[in-house]
Formats: sequence, structure tokens, C-alpha cells
Amino acid sequence: MAGKTKTKYDPSEVFTAFIMLLPFLFILVVFILFPIGYTIFLSFTQYNLFKPPEFWGLTGWQRVLENELFIQKALPNTFKYVAIVVPIQTALSLVIAFAMDQKIKFQRFFRTIYYLPSVTSSVVISLIFIWLFSPLGIVNQIFNLNINWLNDVNTAFYTIMILNVFTTTGTLMLIFLAGLQDIPKEVYEAASIDGADKVQTFWSVTIPLLRPVIFFVVTVGIIGCFQVFDQIFVMTNGGPLDSTTTVAYMIYKWSFRDTSIKMGLASVASILLTLIILVVTLLQRRLIEGSGTSVN
Repeated sequence: MAGKTKTKYDPSEVFTAFIMLLPFLFILVVFILFPIGYTIFLSFTQYNLFKPPEFWGLTGWQRVLENELFIQKALPNTFKYVAIVVPIQTALSLVIAFAMDQKIKFQRFFRTIYYLPSVTSSVVISLIFIWLFSPLGIVNQIFNLNINWLNDVNTAFYTIMILNVFTTTGTLMLIFLAGLQDIPKEVYEAASIDGADKVQTFWSVTIPLLRPVIFFVVTVGIIGCFQVFDQIFVMTNGGPLDSTTTVAYMIYKWSFRDTSIKMGLASVASILLTLIILVVTLLQRRLIEGSGTSVN
């Protein structure tokens, strides 16, 4: 039996590889690993930016889990936002992508129009929506209504949901469009020979083959919706009566807006939000995998 050959490493090659990796390692450590570790450390401290962190163990975790704003407002609002926006934006973007994949006139023009909101500043679009849904805005004038959309607990959150669907559908449409164009034409030809109509082909051929793309789109949507912040910050500041306060906005509020800054409690909420996103993502992965072809 031949002996094992030892791999010889050239010190100059190792040094060169390390130099090439140095920018990535710097970004990884400084902007990812260190913030995560420091956030975990702060979650066990009482900290308000004006004095050194004071260790207080699990007290912060207990206070967050017993906090009325977190339990009764921010957490339910966040799950409600995800449960409504993710299915709508996923279904709508799939329908638009399917339409844009057909041979129609001005195809590139329509693709560009649908994608434009995704590349426009969310702050700018939020300001436009404030104008559209103001008491004297176009929406009320068109439908002859007298609703203060963004200052009513019954409509404010749904208005922000409409904005989010409007701004994200274009990006998700492009992802679905890429997935649709990756499906071999021979599969559709075989389905046509077997006598399947367009509806049967869509549900029995297109959807199963798009399952990996659907998993990716839903995952991106879930993460984005759990982290929604900028639209709420610009349009409602979490109001009225905390009806649009989400976990992400609450973290910002505790960190920088409250008179008594609660950086330690905000760190706890950040970790909880990360764990929630992880669990929900794994559950929806299991759901999509269990419904048919594996997404791996």
C-alpha cells in the first residue's frame, strides 16, 4: 500500500491567499461577527449610550418578554404584516412574471414599468403615498371618501402594506421571470402532447418546477417584511396608537427615540427578531419541501 503523500504548502502562496482574503475577513469580522457578538453581550446589560454597560443578567430578557408594547402591539403587528404582505406580493409577482413571459407587444417597456418602483427610493415613494392617501389626496377624491388613511387605526397599517406590495413586486417579478425562462420548452411541448390545457400546464408543470424559486421569493419576502422599518418611520412613526409599530421600529424607538434609551432591551428584541425570522424561514422551507419536489 503506497504511503500517503504529504501536501507541501508554499509559504508565499499561503501569504498571497491570506492577503486576497483580507478584505473579506475584515468586513466579516468588523461588520458581521463583532456586531452580532456585541449585541448578544448588550442583551445582558443595562446600557443607554451615556454610561458604560452595566451587567444585569437575564433581567432585560424578562422585561422584554413582559413588555406590553412588544407583546400586544409590535409582535402581533409584525406577524400580521408578514401574513398579509408575503402571500399577496408572491402571488401578484408570479402572475405578472407569467404575463411578462408571454409574447406581447412592448414587452421590455412593461417589464421596465413594473420594475421601476423597486429601484426608486422607498422614502420618496413613502412621501408620494402620504400625498396620495392624505385627507385631500387623490385616493379620497377619486372614490369620494373622507378618510384620514394614515391617522386611522383601521387603515394606517393596510396603507403601508399596499405600499410594500407596490414597491417589492417588481423585484420578485424579475426573479420569477428568470425562473420561468429557465424551464425547458420541451416540458411544455410534452404537456401539450399529453392534452394538458394552459391552466393544467401552469398548475401541474410550471408551479412544481418553480418550487425552488418560490422558496427563495418567499424567504426574501419574509425576511424583508419582518424587518420593515423605513416606510413606517416616514409615514406614521409607529402610530396612530402604536397600530403600525413593528418589532424593527420598536427596536429603533428603544435605541434612539425614547427619553430613557434602552439599548440593552433593544438588543434583546433584535436577537428575538432574528430567532423568529430563522424559525419562520425553516418552517416555510419544510412546508414547501413537503408539498412536492425538494428545493435543494
